[in-house]
Amino acid sequence: MRKWTQVLFAAVVVALGSAAASAQENRGTAEQRAACTPDAFRLCSAYIPDPAGVEVCLRQRKSDLSEACKAVFDHAATGSARGR
Repeated sequence: MRKWTQVLFAAVVVALGSAAASAQENRGTAEQRAACTPDAFRLCSAYIPDPAGVEVCLRQRKSDLSEACKAVFDHAATGSARGR
């Protein structure tokens, strides 16, 4: 019985890891996230840890974003970030 518990635990860990990787996959590159993380904390902390809520908040507060984060959203708006 102990072996089955270990196998089940390993399967759950793999499944959760895969789900987390998929969620991160659609949230931009590490550089893009680094550019917008300070703005997310400064302007949209009420939405953390919901990535979709933070993204909507940042889009609504575009005029308040740092230049680096504005560039991320401008780049995404042109469609060049969507061509993965």
